[in-house]
Amino acid sequence: MKYTNPIISGFHPDPSICKVGEDFYLVTSSFEYFPGVPIFHSKDLVNWKQIGHCLTRESQLPLHQAKSSMGIFAPTIRYNNGRFYMITTNLTIGKNFFVWTDNPKGPWSEPIFLDWPGIDPSLLFDEDGKVYLSGTQDIFSGEPMGIYQAEMDMETGNLLSERRLIWEGTGGAHPEGPHLYNINGTYYLLIAEGGTEYGHMVTMARSQQPFGPFESHPNNPILTHRSSSKPIQATGHADFIQYTDGSWWTVCLGIRPAPIPFSGKHHHLGRETFLAPVEWNEDGWPTIGGPIELEMDGKSLPIEERVQWKVKDDFDGSTLDFPWSFLRNPNKDSWSLSDRPGYLTLYGSSIRLDDLDSPSFVGRRQQHFDCNISTLLEFSPTEEGEEAGLTLFMNERFHYEIAVGIRDGVKKVFIRRRIGSLWKVESEYEYAQDAIILSVQADAKNYTFSYQQPDGESITLGSGECSLLSTEVAGGFTGVFFGLYATGNGRHATTPAYFDWFEYRL
Repeated sequence: MKYTNPIISGFHPDPSICKVGEDFYLVTSSFEYFPGVPIFHSKDLVNWKQIGHCLTRESQLPLHQAKSSMGIFAPTIRYNNGRFYMITTNLTIGKNFFVWTDNPKGPWSEPIFLDWPGIDPSLLFDEDGKVYLSGTQDIFSGEPMGIYQAEMDMETGNLLSERRLIWEGTGGAHPEGPHLYNINGTYYLLIAEGGTEYGHMVTMARSQQPFGPFESHPNNPILTHRSSSKPIQATGHADFIQYTDGSWWTVCLGIRPAPIPFSGKHHHLGRETFLAPVEWNEDGWPTIGGPIELEMDGKSLPIEERVQWKVKDDFDGSTLDFPWSFLRNPNKDSWSLSDRPGYLTLYGSSIRLDDLDSPSFVGRRQQHFDCNISTLLEFSPTEEGEEAGLTLFMNERFHYEIAVGIRDGVKKVFIRRRIGSLWKVESEYEYAQDAIILSVQADAKNYTFSYQQPDGESITLGSGECSLLSTEVAGGFTGVFFGLYATGNGRHATTPAYFDWFEYRL
């Protein structure tokens, strides 16, 4: 049976995977968004359901004024003796740490911080009970580039051996994302090289000892789409897993540049999670059978029926659904699901979307090129500068809005674009009603903004290019979010914004 890549679409990079019986669990990076490190469950490696986050408390994930594309880098998830471990880096505070739990749905423990520099930490629980910690060089101490390793005590986080350079890679830039495996007594070291851009690749080495010496795979890189015209690009940062039938598979990140002929390469959905089969040759080396395609043969995987896409969120629950995220640590007084039951209430603060801070913002990832999003907003602002609405947010310097606010003393609906240092409000119209439906129709090239009264006709206000929110223009490591927001633009807003529902139609 065929399956479709990506297996987890939208901004879900740096996948790591583990197996417990017939169940599989996968985590991805979350950078400056909160809660941190989304965790997914699957039975078939193809269909994944989010079951929570590993980092749900500010004590686990301090992100105060985190720079865009900082925060959480490259988590690794592993399972040992009835316990799950997730190890990662918080670049905002410059520390590596791990958390643990007996239930992957959480809650997870408080962090155990490590005296370990670099990024992309990973764990191997070896058959003899020893635990090996792997990671990258310390860029601040001038260490040579490469993969470093030490034995570690999992109870305390203390190192039990010296920190040693075990492999420098094949010469590609930025050797990182290491994962060490003991497979039938041989230690295989899987890493990423080339940087997480269009030159990204996966390389491998092996040894008879956990600290080496390591010999390079004769066919390195074992995965790369560099210098190709494939619809999937920048493949790298992989993790291996063995399915219950003995077959081997890899999850990795990749990007899908917008499929627009003769327009250059731009991707705005972020780095996504892909799946590919792994074969083993007669010399005991793994190979990834050719390039990763948008549609692939699932071989022996018992692929289940895809879970139906949830189109509408009525905000009727006591907690937000797992796809929703905050920008950095939210102010607990900035939002509520209980102040007006059945609505998401946002209280605008002085913080703007342009600020490197925590605005009143609740967003979810854009996961498809072609989609329609809309929300019913009830908002009756009275003070100049108050506004609320829908943002297409890449970072604080690159975003679009369709919103309602007081402008020059008059309540208006408007669209605005912020592209680097360029800031422009356009297509603003007086709007006297309390309720309004704000909508965005997305395709691979453009976002088209419209509004309507709840029982009225839709009125188009304008459009903006998706490419201006792409990584190639905006920079960083994330992807576009569809966000609901409110702000007083420099002062505390006096009027709450009530969002009745949010729709995401394919």
